[in-house]
Amino acid sequence: MYYVKNQKNGQEIYDATTNLAIEYFLLNEKKLDEAILLFYINENAIIIGKNQNTYEEINQDAIDELGVQVVRRFSGGGAVYQDMGNICFCFITEDDGNSFRDFGKFTQPVIEALHKMGASGAQLQGRNDLLIDGKKFSGNAMYSNNGRLTAHGTLMLDLDVEKVPLLLRPKEEKITSKGIKSVRSRVTNIMPYLNEDYQGMDILSFRQVLLMNIFQVEDLEDIKEYVLTEEDWNRIEELRTNYFNNPNWNYGKNPKFQIKQSKRTVAGQIEFSLNIENNKISDIKVNGDFFGLGDIADVEKALTGVAYDRQSLEVVLNSLNLKRYFGNVDTEELVDLLLK
Repeated sequence: MYYVKNQKNGQEIYDATTNLAIEYFLLNEKKLDEAILLFYINENAIIIGKNQNTYEEINQDAIDELGVQVVRRFSGGGAVYQDMGNICFCFITEDDGNSFRDFGKFTQPVIEALHKMGASGAQLQGRNDLLIDGKKFSGNAMYSNNGRLTAHGTLMLDLDVEKVPLLLRPKEEKITSKGIKSVRSRVTNIMPYLNEDYQGMDILSFRQVLLMNIFQVEDLEDIKEYVLTEEDWNRIEELRTNYFNNPNWNYGKNPKFQIKQSKRTVAGQIEFSLNIENNKISDIKVNGDFFGLGDIADVEKALTGVAYDRQSLEVVLNSLNLKRYFGNVDTEELVDLLLK
């Protein structure tokens, strides 16, 4: 496995738009002969899931006041806040056709590294979260494209958790489904659970220990590394400009809809926003924090122009591979949601 540093001219990159562009580039355009591990640290950023409605997930006034970036990633899942107390890890590998949504496969090396540092209670729980004492310190997501897969997640070492409820507005259904009263009550930092030797370490020292544990080496010099070239950086900047530093990508369009239906399912939050004309769906937008392999725009296109009745909707949805786009949901559940 190769380790890739997100450094340019020897300088660490803390800009979320650049870091997500690096990951996108490594996944889609830089195929090495082994898997890739990428770590990056984003300074004051909200990272939005690909299928989420940005406007509904964030408190824009607080974001403007605190100078926080808002960047949409290319994987599903929910929105997260990141700062210099958080580190992101990304495993990029060939897609073997069986690993998508298998979060245990990719989080296990990280969990084992944390156990060695004293956080023995760290474990994967639920769909995609790493928890200690029932509190979340890591959210994870996946994305697959052109036979390649990235599994990435956050690690809250010493995040400013007080900012989370100020900046994010999770749906009430999500909070209720987890049996909690607030976002703040269900998150924790890793630092309090580490052995005394690691107390007070900064995020860069934390990364070094993680790397040595994951690669099972005593010296960082023994880690196989791929160094980004000038040509790589030119392409990364193009991707950053086209996507992650582009307001149209990060916020998307927010047209007015007549009908909005939302539900928490076993696959995650699914929301349909639609307009009906002459009893047919004239416009539709699908949002949520579900993990899909396919482009959700395929579903939107298939439903546009369809009669707004149970039989017609069932015909269209039965023709689609719903697990590919949403996860573990069936036609009946989606039709009920569309018509409720």
